[in-house]
Amino acid sequence: MQQKIIALPKLDNLTPTMESTALKLMEEAGELAQAIGKLRGMSGEAVAIDQSVVLQAITRELLDVAQTAVSLMYVLEDHYGVDIQQALAEHIDKLKAKKYLK
Repeated sequence: MQQKIIALPKLDNLTPTMESTALKLMEEAGELAQAIGKLRGMSGEAVAIDQSVVLQAITRELLDVAQTAVSLMYVLEDHYGVDIQQALAEHIDKLKAKKYLK
């Protein structure tokens, strides 16, 4: 099974809650969708942005989504006692059961 492993830090200058982080995650996902759609001309507007610039914007927004998702994992661990490692193992098992993984 091929994996993309990234390590993102626990942000230490914020006091996130589950609700504030979930809202931030949706905001970041919207910015990613905008970068994928609007910057590539899918909104019907003419776009004159170099492809490499668009891909850089998409990558930045994707990493913002990932950072916020990881931040929510920290909130779940720290405030609610969720075992993210156990949940990850169960997630991988689910993917295998659905035949998304060989």
